[in-house]
Amino acid sequence: MDKLVVEVGLLLGEDVEKYEKVLEDNGAVNVFNCETHDLYWTNKTHRELEKLTENQIKNACVRLRICSGVGGKEFNGNYDVSMSFDNFKIYDEKKDDRFKVDMKKFKQIQKKLEDDGWYLVFDTFKRDNQYTIDDMKSRIQLQDIDTIGVLLYYDNPDYYGLDEETQRVRLIEELNSYGFDFKKEDLGVDKLRTLLLGHTCYSKNQNG
Repeated sequence: MDKLVVEVGLLLGEDVEKYEKVLEDNGAVNVFNCETHDLYWTNKTHRELEKLTENQIKNACVRLRICSGVGGKEFNGNYDVSMSFDNFKIYDEKKDDRFKVDMKKFKQIQKKLEDDGWYLVFDTFKRDNQYTIDDMKSRIQLQDIDTIGVLLYYDNPDYYGLDEETQRVRLIEELNSYGFDFKKEDLGVDKLRTLLLGHTCYSKNQNG
């Protein structure tokens, strides 16, 4: 059985630059920055999606990710745009779940998806600044997401398998040790549910 993984996606109240400084003042290194345009197609109805959790909605969609690196310590200076499909097996189980495409191939796949009744349900853009501290096993991500705001995403593999509430509280305590001031009862924002329903939706686990 897979271990339970909790990820927090906590809403921040000010511009991303403020929180970059908080992290850097606490020894964080900016390892990678990118700009990402995500497109999601599904064959579920709006009513069906409304009944799902954030992660279930994500898993009900084929996603095209258009991404370009723009900075950070590990950025290699290549500003080329990459395009890749994810979660494709829910549409065609004979295909790879994730694969890269160029614009021509994307247009072909888009037409086939839509001819088969799949429709574009989400169209999102974000700038993602990723940080690590010491030997951290994952990354703190500051994501400035259009129409949502600035969110901090974080999970820690050391906590995987613990119950949901324990993981969530430990993540918040750890983030506060890096200079943040979250409350243990703070909930994270579910991005896709928020976009779907038109109002801010919260839960205890953005990976749940």
